[in-house]
Amino acid sequence: MSKEVILEVKNLQTHFITKRGTSKAVDGIDFILHKGETLGIVGESGCGKSITSLSLLRLIPSPPGKIAGGEVLFKGRNLVELPESEMRKLRGNEISMIFQEPMTSLNPVLPVGEQIAEAIRLHQNLNKKEAAKKAVEMLRLVGIPSPEKRAKQEPFQLSGGMRQRVMIAMALSCNPEVLIADEPTTALDVTIQAQILRLMKELQERLGMGVILITHDLGVVAETCDKVAVMYAGNIVEHATTETLYETPLHPYTQGLLASLPKIDEDQEELYTIEGNVPSAFNMPPGCRFASRCPLATNLCREQKPELIEHESGSKVRCWVYSNKWREQEVVM
Repeated sequence: MSKEVILEVKNLQTHFITKRGTSKAVDGIDFILHKGETLGIVGESGCGKSITSLSLLRLIPSPPGKIAGGEVLFKGRNLVELPESEMRKLRGNEISMIFQEPMTSLNPVLPVGEQIAEAIRLHQNLNKKEAAKKAVEMLRLVGIPSPEKRAKQEPFQLSGGMRQRVMIAMALSCNPEVLIADEPTTALDVTIQAQILRLMKELQERLGMGVILITHDLGVVAETCDKVAVMYAGNIVEHATTETLYETPLHPYTQGLLASLPKIDEDQEELYTIEGNVPSAFNMPPGCRFASRCPLATNLCREQKPELIEHESGSKVRCWVYSNKWREQEVVM
């Protein structure tokens, strides 16, 4: 029995119009999220991961940014076309987000319990006393000791791990159906990072949420995600189940990312690196965006942009190597 589709993104395009020109930060991406599933979106800094997450909730600063095309379908509604008043009701209620850095996302002079209670009052029609009680319950749910005491403290009085737990409590306070987590463990040490990821997994299983996890850490993906979308220069270049991606990575960029991971069972004097630089979002090449860094690139790759095609493994990959055109080219050569 197939799982219920809760979010479907079709040809999403987010552009930034500046004096330098138009930056195509997200340039036509597609993915589906099922109920109770975790989708990891991975890639190096600047590839469009965070812009994708902000686009889903229409939080792109405008100007200079705008959603230039595509659809974000949530329970049959296209969020791109919803009035702002409807989006305000949906944000933090049906779809929530954990932002990258809690110190810049939390109000520095307001007790954390009050900040959680404010979100609860906004969406759940509870009075001040009821909302404050639920805020304490949420702090307890995310494993914060002495939640009644912590609820009265301001963010600077809490550790980084506790602040991140507060952000999770706030995001989950209205029982969302989709949770977007943008690099939720970046600033934390590995012990706290493991605790936060385990907590998110437990809460997801309890609440049945769909989760979109934005990260550059392939180790985190292996531990927590059911499926993975690999982004490069505003495009998804590979989409697969986590198991398939690690066992048979198809795209040369994905292969490079996995090759650059440290191997604990091998002596490595230096880590593998992908040569070259990401192309400018203001001046994308006409062909494959990875061609200038790819050891397999031919004139076909440099001149024509590949589509995302389905591979026999079940993965989707944006690479000419797996196409009929590549085989025809080899015959000619």
